[in-house]
Order: sequence, then structure tokens, then C-alpha cells
Amino acid sequence: MSDWTALPDLASRRLGGGVPWANDEAFAERENLIRPTDPVFSPATFGHKGQVYDGWETRRRREPGSDQAVVRLGLPGVVRGVVVDTAFFTGNYPPFCSVDGCAVEGYPSPAELADADWRPLVAHSPLAGDTRNVFDVTDPHRFTHVRLTIHPDGGVARLRVHGEPVADPRLLEPGWLDLAALDNGAAITGCSNMFYSSPANLISPGFASVMGEGWETARRRDEGNDWVSVRLAGAGVPRVAELDTSHFKGNAPGWASLTAGGEVLLDRVRLQPDTRHRFPLTTAVEATDVRLDVYPDGGMARLRLWGALSDTGRAAFTLRWFNLLPATQATAVLAAAGLSERDIRATVEARPVDALPALGI
Repeated sequence: MSDWTALPDLASRRLGGGVPWANDEAFAERENLIRPTDPVFSPATFGHKGQVYDGWETRRRREPGSDQAVVRLGLPGVVRGVVVDTAFFTGNYPPFCSVDGCAVEGYPSPAELADADWRPLVAHSPLAGDTRNVFDVTDPHRFTHVRLTIHPDGGVARLRVHGEPVADPRLLEPGWLDLAALDNGAAITGCSNMFYSSPANLISPGFASVMGEGWETARRRDEGNDWVSVRLAGAGVPRVAELDTSHFKGNAPGWASLTAGGEVLLDRVRLQPDTRHRFPLTTAVEATDVRLDVYPDGGMARLRLWGALSDTGRAAFTLRWFNLLPATQATAVLAAAGLSERDIRATVEARPVDALPALGI
């Protein structure tokens, strides 16, 4: 297994994931599958359905078949690995599972999703009880939904779908977007310290609601400082930086700076605790990566870098998205753009392409 568990959980409720359908949830609700917190268990805690479990649990089957739940990814993207966590399910976990993925346009109903082109991500595989069961995924396409099948029934605490977000360029304004946003395709590429929490929190959607939803380092006892590096969603020119220390009161950094490829975007500036700071960036530098330095240590809730994709950045951004679409969705995209069946077939079969017909993007 590669270290894909450090990648974002694309299915997490915190990133906008949902569970639009399950065929059965007699003992515990399907929505528990995507809760961002670790599962918990209180023994001898009984509700009207029996022992309360922090997970999804179906009834005992008395007929052939399997149980399923469909998860809408909060951030569509390329799935690198799946964790089927059966924490605290010991005598009632499913002995086997499989996972499929699909990519669809728009916001389909459960009935429409049932007819989607589902592709296998995890083959029929054995599960252990009370265990984080991990599975590599090798399919290289961008997916919008996954489907967990348990064979034949039982309980699963969490489904984690780790991967790389791939944004849809049709839904973005390339002349003004957050170049450092996870949901736009940015990624953390390195950091000096993540003792208390992950630096990926810095670029996550929305505001942090508590300190634990930001990035916090250990206290330094030397003369150095902490830092984090971000690969931007695409090559572009950052114009405004937002450094948000919300919830960090006695442990915010004293100062911060931003650099890109040796160029200073934001010279060392003083920060206040529990404050959203916004700074104009007067140095117009096309960047693909940016480094945030904090002095000397501490915690930050969010980093935002507002700006514009360059022409080359926009082209690469759009091509990456299109080339990663499964053939069925790529066909739908080109059909919506008005291409002929002949041109659609030729373009889809030629992928990866280095140029696109006019898609109105």
C-alpha cells in the first residue's frame, strides 16, 4: 500500500460528501459512513433498534443477496485507495465487500444512479472485524460517486475514499478563484511539522469551526520556523492572500510570509490571534507552487490565495479534467457541447488529448 491515506477523504461529510441511498439501514443509519470523526462505541447503550453503533448496519439477511450504499463524493476526483473500517463490529461485520465508482453529469437521483456506468474499484474482497481494511485502487479516472457493497449483510463504521480532487472547469471562473483551494485541485506537497493536525486542513473548504480543523505544529525549541508548501490548482498569478488564525488564540504564529519559486509574494508580516487577515500581493508572479512560512511556530485555520489562472494554467487545468473522465461522462460532455457523434467518438478514443474542441469553457 502506498501512502495514499495522507490524501484527502473525498467522501467526507466535512468536504460535502453525502449518502443518497442504501437498500437497508435497519440498525444504524447510512450517513454515519462518511462522518469525519473516528468511530466511537459505548457498550450496553441500547436504543429502540438495539445496541447503538456509530456506523451503517443492515438487518440479518434471510434470503440471497447483498446490501449496498451509494456515496456522493464531496470532491470528485481520482481515487487512490479505500478504507472500509469495521471498528467495533465484531460479531456483526460483513465477511466480504466490493466497491465500484461512477462519473455522472449533474445531480442524479438514486434511481438514475442505479443505471449509471459503474466501474469496479475494489474487487470482491475479504473483511476483518473491528479493523481498518485498506484497499489500493488503480483505476485512473475521475469519479463522482462510489458504491459500497457488503456481502451479504452487517455493519461498517466508516468508508474512507482517499484521492486527488479534480475540479470541473465549467464551474469555475478562471479569472478569479482560490488557487490554493483543495476543492479546486490544490494539494499540500510538504511541511515542517504536523504534530497536532494535518496541513491539508489549511486548504479545505469552508471555515474551521474549531482549532482542530486547522494546521498546528509543536512548540519549537530552536531558532528555526515552521512552513508548508502548496501545489496550486494550476499555474496562475496570486493577487490576494488570506491568512486565517481563527480559534488560535494563545498559539497563533507571530508572523508569516509567502514565497513562490524564490520570489517574495508577501514579506514577513505580523499576525494577530483568532483573526482573518487579508493582504494584497503586489508582486505579479506566475506560480505553480507557494510556500507559507510561519514564525516561529503555531497554528493556522486556513490559507487562501485568490488570483487568476494563466493561459497555460487554464489549458492544463481543463485538459487534465477532460482526460480523466470515464468514457461515458466524456461522451456526455462533448454531446452537450454540440459535437457530432463522429467527432465525439474520435475525441474520446484519442485521449489523452493535448487540445480540445470548443467546449465553451
